[in-house]
Amino acid sequence: MPLDFSSGRKPLSVFSLAGLTDIVLLLLIFFLLTSSFVTQHGVRVTLPQVEAGAPTEERSLSVSITADGTFFVGSTETPREQLLPAIEAAAEDGRDALILRADEAATVGQFAAVASAARAAGLRILMATEPETRRR
Repeated sequence: MPLDFSSGRKPLSVFSLAGLTDIVLLLLIFFLLTSSFVTQHGVRVTLPQVEAGAPTEERSLSVSITADGTFFVGSTETPREQLLPAIEAAAEDGRDALILRADEAATVGQFAAVASAARAAGLRILMATEPETRRR
C-alpha cells in the first residue's frame, strides 16, 4: 500500500496587497516631502568652498555667472548690459535679496557688475558657496 503524504489543502490563491500598498504609499509620501526641500538650479556652476555659511532666504533672486562669463538672472541668459533691467524686473514681486551663484573661474569684474546692479535695484547681496570638505 503506497503512502500518501499530501495534506489535502489547496495552495493559497488569494494574496492580500494591503501591506504592499501601505509601504508604497509611505515611500511616495516620503519622496514627495523630501524632494521639495532640494533646490534645483538650472545653471551649473562650481561654487567656491568655504568653512562656514549662512542659510539662504525664500524671498531671493538667483543670479548665476558661469565659468565662461555668461550671466543668468533666474534661469534666463542675460547680457551684461541688460543686468540692471533684468534684475529690477525680477525683483518687482517683493524680493529683497540677490543670491549670487558665481563659478570659481568668474572674475571680480563680473561680480562687481552684478553687485552694482543689485545695489541699484535696492537688493541685498548674498554669495552662494559650498561647504568645504574636511581633510583627515
